[in-house]
Amino acid sequence: MAARWLLVLLVAWPGATGATVRDSVLNVCMDAKHHKAEPGPEGELYGQCSLWKDNACCTANTSLEAHKDQSYLYSFNWDHCGVMPPRCKRHFIQDTCLYECSPNLGPWIDQVGAGAPHSPPGGGERILHVPLCREDCEQWWEDCKEAFTCKENWHKGWNWTSGTNRCPRGSLCRRFSAVFPSPAALCERVWSHSYRFSALGRASGRCIRLWWDPAEGNPNAAVARFYASGAAPPGPPRLPVPAVLGLLLLPAVRGVL
Repeated sequence: MAARWLLVLLVAWPGATGATVRDSVLNVCMDAKHHKAEPGPEGELYGQCSLWKDNACCTANTSLEAHKDQSYLYSFNWDHCGVMPPRCKRHFIQDTCLYECSPNLGPWIDQVGAGAPHSPPGGGERILHVPLCREDCEQWWEDCKEAFTCKENWHKGWNWTSGTNRCPRGSLCRRFSAVFPSPAALCERVWSHSYRFSALGRASGRCIRLWWDPAEGNPNAAVARFYASGAAPPGPPRLPVPAVLGLLLLPAVRGVL
């Protein structure tokens, strides 16, 4: 029923053409806790986030905080089961940089309600099922397999009584390789399926990369354009504002947003 109403709205609204829908998910920032309203050049971004300095959804200060073990961004502690090895931590920093800074995640932006991780108090947006390149997941797992954690899903279930995340009572710290038995398990489960393990490699141009050579430019813009074109299912669509407003006027389908 919801899908049928959605189709009616998109057809009935004169400006809601295929091109409008495609353009609406390209070069955009999420409505999330620390994102800018619109992407743009930052001049200088800190450390690993510098890959996005030419066109970023994050500020320089956000990029600096992304590198701290205990930052104001989410008060999240990487070292909840002992000190996380630097070779492992760099992947989580890079993951944070992609999430905060990338303007190329539009095809996978999903609406979330109030109280969702990383969203504004009244709700906002997250990413869901971003196809992460095989090599990026494999290297992430390889560099983290000897590190320790007590949870499979890092988005929820922590003990926050101290102001930062601690392992819930009764949980045990185990090696990543036991909690996440494969690269796919790590990439897909650690952030509630924000990522999807892609069988495709970086050279395919059909998966999002965490890492690239800055001299060659950002390859993820072309990947987002490919999925936004409808060449493959990108996940839930980011609707033009008129269509979203139309949905909000329909009580029967408000609950699906």
